[in-house]
Amino acid sequence: MPSNDAPMVYKTKTSFVNMPLEITLKEIESQLNKTLTGQIYDDSNLEDDKTEMKIWKTAPIKIIEKNGKIETVMPLKIWSRFKYGTDFMGLNDTREINLNGTITMISSVRLSNWKMTTISQIEDFEWSESPTILVAGKNVPITYIINPTLSIFKSKVAKKIDAAIEKSCDFKPYVLDVLDKISTPFLTSEHYQTWFKLIPIEVYVTDAILEKTQIKMDLGLKCNMQTMVGMQPKEGFNRDAIQFKAVTKMPNSITANIVGISTYESASKIITGNFKGQEFASGNRKITVEEVSLWQKDGKIIIALTMSGSINGTIYLSGIPNYNSITKEIYFDQMDYVLDSKGILTRTANWLLQGMILRKIQENCRYSIKENLEEGKKNMLPYLNNYSPMKGVFVNGTMNDFEFEKVEITDKAMIAFITATGKMSVRIDGMD
Repeated sequence: MPSNDAPMVYKTKTSFVNMPLEITLKEIESQLNKTLTGQIYDDSNLEDDKTEMKIWKTAPIKIIEKNGKIETVMPLKIWSRFKYGTDFMGLNDTREINLNGTITMISSVRLSNWKMTTISQIEDFEWSESPTILVAGKNVPITYIINPTLSIFKSKVAKKIDAAIEKSCDFKPYVLDVLDKISTPFLTSEHYQTWFKLIPIEVYVTDAILEKTQIKMDLGLKCNMQTMVGMQPKEGFNRDAIQFKAVTKMPNSITANIVGISTYESASKIITGNFKGQEFASGNRKITVEEVSLWQKDGKIIIALTMSGSINGTIYLSGIPNYNSITKEIYFDQMDYVLDSKGILTRTANWLLQGMILRKIQENCRYSIKENLEEGKKNMLPYLNNYSPMKGVFVNGTMNDFEFEKVEITDKAMIAFITATGKMSVRIDGMD
């Protein structure tokens, strides 16, 4: 097929796809354990608060929901060096302590700029070592030594955990990866060489809500949808061009406005196939349509019929593309011979002007999109049935029947506007 890289200009309506998103606490726990490994805290400045501290994670972090907040249990090993006494005449000393224990934190949750953020407070320490230390030959309770910096320690560790959660739970890259995947054009009909392409424009998100074992939020995707007949469309996903916006609420369904682009070259091939093996007769005169070519002129479609038989040559018809919602066919209304053809036929083949033959020809000048719509829907369903565009991301949904809206014509193609509705949801559980 001839290619043309010049852009096709047409009016289109944007679509809105609502995608309720669920992220399991198990997934957040997994991402947090991947982010926080080994040494997770290092304070080497003894002078600011008379304490140095290093903290290591010694076992996996556990996360559960508790009264609408996240409870985090974290096993830790702590090394600390502290200064005690006074600086008067150098009367001070330093000691080191090593502790193993578990801290418990409570965190409130929110989603900000596509990152899950938490505000955490340490609620409890459970030390697995003896809470005393030998100082100058005496056992001194550990709380006596660490109490002056305990509040600072709590705050620093809590902030460290909050920063780790924000880093490990940045969902924008995952959303962009999913959009990149679903924006790749895919073949919906091999017979008609029909391709579907989604072009994201904006992404919306509501506040996150913690419910039992998962965090829920609503995503919304503003996009354009195209169905193209003919050559494979070019990929054009631009991660940097996608806008992310926060909203308070979202519609609960998909409104898909799909643009079906049928180039004249591809439509000509399909309609030529409709005429294959057919003869049109009047008395002892017969013709066979060998080839059909279509193009646009002055708001109408010109249909060139190359014939053999009683007439060898090309005659031209014009018509306005329309749609039959019952048969799901694009057909040509007000079809008639153009003036040049009428003049030739009046002189040489007046019998071809008869309405009966024109009606028979018109019956074959149809372009059924029923199979395209059904096959398009059929090919879309796998993408709504636990579809996993990447590990740990699962898409589910339903789609209602396509409804045809209108046909528009351009210099390059006939463009069908189709509307569909449905629902969709996304679940994140088990990402790498």
